[in-house]
Amino acid sequence: METNWSISLEHGEYESNVELVVKEAIDAVRQTAKGFYVNVVTPANFGNPEDYLSEALLLFFGNKIDIKYIDQCGCGGFVLRVWKSK
Repeated sequence: METNWSISLEHGEYESNVELVVKEAIDAVRQTAKGFYVNVVTPANFGNPEDYLSEALLLFFGNKIDIKYIDQCGCGGFVLRVWKSK
């Protein structure tokens, strides 16, 4: 996508499947065009995505991405912003 966008991975089957959250987050970053970011909204019950998602994304994409933890949403989920830099 050649725009900044968000993907919600915080409800339904995502709430009990951390592997699915990681897989869908990788797919979302893949779809994001260079120079843009995707906000990945993750389930509250997995806690801060820096503890499990950032490492997985960095292992997969290496130096092609930059990651910043934004905040916990009012709805309980967490937001991780991932820029596609290369």
